[in-house]
Amino acid sequence: MRRVCIIGASGSGKSTLGAELAGRLGVPYVELDALHHGPNWSEPTAEEFRAVVEPILAGEGWVVDGAYNQKLGEMVPEAADTVIWLDLPLSTTMRRLLVRTADRLWNRRELWNGNRESLRGAFWGRESLFWWAVARHRDYRRTLPRRLSQPQYAETCVMRLRTPEQVRRLLESAEAG
Repeated sequence: MRRVCIIGASGSGKSTLGAELAGRLGVPYVELDALHHGPNWSEPTAEEFRAVVEPILAGEGWVVDGAYNQKLGEMVPEAADTVIWLDLPLSTTMRRLLVRTADRLWNRRELWNGNRESLRGAFWGRESLFWWAVARHRDYRRTLPRRLSQPQYAETCVMRLRTPEQVRRLLESAEAG
């Protein structure tokens, strides 16, 4: 496990797991959200985003949080030797997301490049963080088993972690490289 892609809905624990796992493996941690969301929530084109991500994936070791399939296609998971799908119960994910979002809103925490969450962005409309998390959770359960069983992943270790206990055990088993 040297090149790890972590996939999961917002609030599933990708960033927490990614940073901890990267530290234990002694490889860089890359949060795709930080690379994707520019100042004032600007976004790169697919070509611009690929140009930023490609050199990272060329490295010998990394833990990448996210996949951004709409812009990157299968680029990140296909480059990984290990894909971890955080498929925790929706109730766990929603609880974590609520606590995290409340903390970020209350304390005006900067996320990336000067951006902060807003009450409106978190809770209202089709762009809401909570709507997005529910939609991704359902979409991943419907599509990821089929996607990750394709021939290009035959040599990839695919882990579907469904409980916080499974995540804890994974971390305990990871050693610095």
